[in-house]
Amino acid sequence: MSTVERLIVIVLFEGVDLLDVTGPPEVFFLARRETDEAAGYDVVLAAETMDPVTTAAGVRVLPDITFEDLSTRSIDTLLVPGAVEMDSHRRVHPLAAPSVVRRVKQLAGRTRRVASVCVGAHILAAAGLLDGKRATTHWSTAQQLAADHPEVEVDADPIFIREGDVWTGAGISACLDLSLALIADDLGEAIALRVARQLVMYLKRPSGQSQFSVPLEQVSTTRRIEDLRHYIMRNIGEPLTVADLAECAHVSDRQLTRIFKNELGTTPHAYIESARVEMARNQLESTDATLERVASTCGFGTVDTLVRAFRRRLDTTPTEYRRRFRTIPDQACSWTP
Repeated sequence: MSTVERLIVIVLFEGVDLLDVTGPPEVFFLARRETDEAAGYDVVLAAETMDPVTTAAGVRVLPDITFEDLSTRSIDTLLVPGAVEMDSHRRVHPLAAPSVVRRVKQLAGRTRRVASVCVGAHILAAAGLLDGKRATTHWSTAQQLAADHPEVEVDADPIFIREGDVWTGAGISACLDLSLALIADDLGEAIALRVARQLVMYLKRPSGQSQFSVPLEQVSTTRRIEDLRHYIMRNIGEPLTVADLAECAHVSDRQLTRIFKNELGTTPHAYIESARVEMARNQLESTDATLERVASTCGFGTVDTLVRAFRRRLDTTPTEYRRRFRTIPDQACSWTP
């Protein structure tokens, strides 16, 4: 394999998420190691000045180069990490400082491909790089991305999306999946697989695989919704209906549906299914319970219903999910979809 120089620039700025910055370099370094340097990746951290940058975790990072010094260099890949702030209600708000947006827009003009990590998608959108494109970001800020940038087709479900030479990634840990996908695009699946094995990662989570736990992690703004959520989890194994929940909340069926739509952006039925999938997911990861047992305790009733819910929500099967993410030694399952 001949060596091709590929300059990868990671944008640094105050308050940036640490893993967004440190995760990708590790993946690209392993690609170099697995190819005896033939991968040719040269990863640099770029900032406005050479002064240390303090990340959200409080760890200070030293830039390798300034934005000005990059002005004469051709960039293969521009990686844009994200940053957030949290308000008094523990709501997350992405940051896109105008100075950072301006620099990203300038650098993108000399870059073969651009990729955002997590809420870095908000910076790409502010720079106009996602106009007319489908994109993803961390589920907690997806609605804001769509509201702030209606010209972007936001899809909060996949872990990463490719639109031509623009890539967007989801949650923070998805930066590893995104980096592996970039390596696969450059060097082929075999090299990406070797890197994933070194990282002890499942390769390769499909780009369309769902971000897990999305509906269950949304913030409730009323005590009534919070009480309903606790009621659902206490009775997850029982046949739950809209009438049951309405009686619990002391409202009509129609009012209940309106409450779920306004508070959680979903329907009671969809939320219940999400809660059941979440519980089943946890059992598949951490127990050796049979699929019949998982289906029963999580309220699905039958394994077929469990399988359909997993396909609908996670684009995989319970058996495949357990194979990828179980945290106990493999044991035989009694049923395979």
